[in-house]
Amino acid sequence: MSDDALYQSLAEAFGTYIQKTADVKLIEKAYFLAKEKHQGQIRKSGDPYITHPVAVAKILAELSAGPATLIAALLHDTVEDTDMTVKDVDKQFGSDIAHLVDGVTKIGKLSFTTTASQADNQQKMLLAMAKDIRVVIIKIADRLHNVRTLESMSPDKQYKIARETLEIYAPLAHRLGIFRVKAELEDRSLRYTDPPMYYRVSNMIQAKRTEREKSIEKVISTITTLFKESKLEEFEIRGRIKNIYSIYKKMVRDNRAFEDIYDLLAVRIIVDKIESCYQALGLIHANFTPIPRRFKDYIAVPKPNMYQSLHTTLLSDDGTLFEVQIRTNEMDEVAEFGVAAHWAYKEHKTYSKEKEQFEIAQKLKWYGELLKMSDDPDDMDEGAEEFVDTIKGDILDANVYVFTPKGEVIELPKGATPIDFAYRIHTDIGHKMVGALVNNRIVTLDYELKTGDIVSVKTNKNSVGPSEDWLKIVKSAHARHKIKNFLNRLNRDQLVQLGKELVDREFVAQKTEYHLDDAFVRKHFEKHTISTVADLHAEVGKGMISAKTVVAKAIGAEPDHETMLQRQMEKASKQLTTHSETGVVIEGLTSPQIKLANCCLPIPGDAIIGYVSKHSGIVIHAHFCPNIKQLEEDRLIEVFWANQISRKYPAWLKVVGTNRPTLLSEVVAAINAAQVAIAEVNARTTANLEMIIRIKVSVGNHTALQNLMLNVRKITDIYSVERDFK
Repeated sequence: MSDDALYQSLAEAFGTYIQKTADVKLIEKAYFLAKEKHQGQIRKSGDPYITHPVAVAKILAELSAGPATLIAALLHDTVEDTDMTVKDVDKQFGSDIAHLVDGVTKIGKLSFTTTASQADNQQKMLLAMAKDIRVVIIKIADRLHNVRTLESMSPDKQYKIARETLEIYAPLAHRLGIFRVKAELEDRSLRYTDPPMYYRVSNMIQAKRTEREKSIEKVISTITTLFKESKLEEFEIRGRIKNIYSIYKKMVRDNRAFEDIYDLLAVRIIVDKIESCYQALGLIHANFTPIPRRFKDYIAVPKPNMYQSLHTTLLSDDGTLFEVQIRTNEMDEVAEFGVAAHWAYKEHKTYSKEKEQFEIAQKLKWYGELLKMSDDPDDMDEGAEEFVDTIKGDILDANVYVFTPKGEVIELPKGATPIDFAYRIHTDIGHKMVGALVNNRIVTLDYELKTGDIVSVKTNKNSVGPSEDWLKIVKSAHARHKIKNFLNRLNRDQLVQLGKELVDREFVAQKTEYHLDDAFVRKHFEKHTISTVADLHAEVGKGMISAKTVVAKAIGAEPDHETMLQRQMEKASKQLTTHSETGVVIEGLTSPQIKLANCCLPIPGDAIIGYVSKHSGIVIHAHFCPNIKQLEEDRLIEVFWANQISRKYPAWLKVVGTNRPTLLSEVVAAINAAQVAIAEVNARTTANLEMIIRIKVSVGNHTALQNLMLNVRKITDIYSVERDFK
């Protein structure tokens, strides 16, 4: 064993649980290698640089981290600050340790200068965690030592590091359940982000510390006597005053004066088994006055970070309010060390890294979500800032906990709706959602979920999917991103299909055939940054490129400039006639006979196409109308909606809800309130006790119809509102 004093202090920290000679020698080797590589480097505090990696390793040793994690902590700055490489680490210590050092190094190299780069940095850190949670544990320990030594930094750096700690590292420590580290990160950071409030709260706590400590001692003494008289033998009671930051949050967030924060004192009771937790709770409630609505059972329903405990707030005889936490020894370990307690190193236990990660993902539901997000190409297509907003908003700041019908806990951000819940379960469930039940009662899709709600999603495989209105309802970035992706794909798919139809029709008109491929597209349209056939069809669908141009290039008959100019002049001389009754524009016809198809009842905002019928003039169909496939292609023509239309159009709505006496009248009242005329109504009841209402309304355009559907959806007991067709 080395006689180096710094190493000795580290050896004492891990020596209580790591005794294997091979492991100890490897840690010692890492220490002296790090010391050699950092030789001559001095920290801002004036201390030799080696003191930092040793301090980080000691923090991890307090969490009973394994040899690989301690070695990675000792070497975590060598790759960044010395001539050592990841390959050198791999060669001397193996791939697992090299992987950890590389992960921490990549996070450490990032500079936080702008909002965008900061988001990108945070994303990389979160992704590093998703691949191996030990990487972020090392980074949290690294940050803890850095905030312990902030006094040697410039004021600007102090504020920047402290703010970053409060926004990212402290919430991560909280989500990992490492409350001991989280509390210290918060208190030390607050000292630099809001010094006046830090010292104000600190001084107010100190002012009556003796008095409060006596109150805690009195409560502990009373509970001890009570337990002994009731033959509850295996227990331990500890008392504490809440940390500075938790009091600060109540003062700032709730706008409360220090004097109005009564539950400053906390008593923790540790017993030997779960039954004793409830026995202790019964004894305490029988002998103290419990405060209503302040009891929480986190044993029956653990927090997502694995935390378990009984919480209650009591009033003592002298009028002192204090919080009581009751838990077993095992629960206390998890409460103090969080996920670290799960993989605390035990020499008789062999764990593969993969099994460790899997078990953590199973226990930490939010970590499993992070793994899914980091592996989902859809999620990784979004920008760094949006990704970090998703993680911070939906995972780090989640504070609403609801249940699936099977009892699984799902965590969501405050204000979340059943739509957020559906997308958290699975993207396809979100896309096919048509209604929701909360606590066995039908609710509207914008219902605000509350902790404890049991949520069930009603889906329909024929659902057309989410609408843009959902984006105004959802609160989670995850659901918003999935809905946007769906709508973007839907819009693009429709444009691609429309463009393909226009190009195919033009080929038929030119009485020629040609197979478009990507090589053709790159050759003729690369200057438009178009490289695939689908992209070309989308541009034609948007009207950016004409189908005539595509066909002309394909058959090698692209007109010269003179011919092109002549065609433009001819086109300009044609009349664009708006049919007064339908609001449809047809190029080159002065008085066309036009009617809207009854099968699909198109309205302004729908993509439309005209069909030259033999007896009824031109019939206008919506592009989604299934009857178009049965029509003769050479009779289809381009038509458009006019820019300004004042008339109303008929549209059918199908409303499905639970069968109750006033539902129909409420639906009619909601439509009337929106100042929409009703032309026809019929309703029927199914064997499933559902009421199906079909209503024909008159609206000005697609947007007006969507707004009306959204208002009807808000009615209690409505499952779904869809556009209907005969």
